Amino acid sequence: MIRVVVVDDQQIMREGLMALLELLDDIEVVGDAGDGQAALDTVAAEQPDVVLMDLRMPVMDGVEATARIVKNHPDVAVLVLTTYADGESVDSALRAGARGYLTKDAGRVEIASALRSAAAGQSTFDATVSRRLVAALGAEQPRRRGNPDGLTAREVEVLGLIADGLSNAQIATALFISETTVKTHINNSFAKIGARNRAEAVRYAFREGLTNDQR
Repeated sequence: MIRVVVVDDQQIMREGLMALLELLDDIEVVGDAGDGQAALDTVAAEQPDVVLMDLRMPVMDGVEATARIVKNHPDVAVLVLTTYADGESVDSALRAGARGYLTKDAGRVEIASALRSAAAGQSTFDATVSRRLVAALGAEQPRRRGNPDGLTAREVEVLGLIADGLSNAQIATALFISETTVKTHINNSFAKIGARNRAEAVRYAFREGLTNDQR
C-alpha cells in the first residue's frame, strides 16, 4: 500500500484529490495539508511514501516544503502537482528534490501512475513539463562533442530514456537488455555525473542534450 499525503491550499482541490485517490486499491491517503508548514508537520507525523505537493501556497510554498521534506525525510518522495509549468517553477521544484512534476490537467490514471513511480524511486514528467525542461535547461549551454563525464554510449542512451520518462522495465524493453543491466548502467552513470536520484539525472540529461528531442 502506498501511503500518500495531499498538499494543496485550495480545499476543494485537496478534497477532490483525496476522493480520487481513495478509490484506488493500492493507495491510502494518510493526511492532507493546506500550506507548506502544515505539510512538514503532517509528513513528520505520518511518514508517508509520497507527498503530492502543490507549489503556490501561503505560509510556506511548495518548493521550500519540498526541500525540507527531502532533507529531513529522504525516504519520502515528493511529486509536484500544480497549475504552473513555466521553466522557473519546474527547475525550482527539481532543484528542491521533487521526484516528478505534473500539471493539474493530468487525469486520474496519470496521477496514480506517477504516484506509483515516485514510490518506486522513478520520475514522471508530463509532456508540457518535458518541453519546458528542454527550453529551460537544454538551452543553457551547447551540447559537448562526444559523451560528457566519461559516460559510455549505452549510459547516454539510458539517461536519455530516463529523461523521456521511461521506467526501468520500459528502458529494458526499448534497448533489448535485462532490468538488471539497466540498473547497472543507471548506477554507473549516476556515479559519473554525481546524481543522487532520477530527478537530478533528468536535469543533467536535459542540460547536456541527451534526450531524444535534443539529438
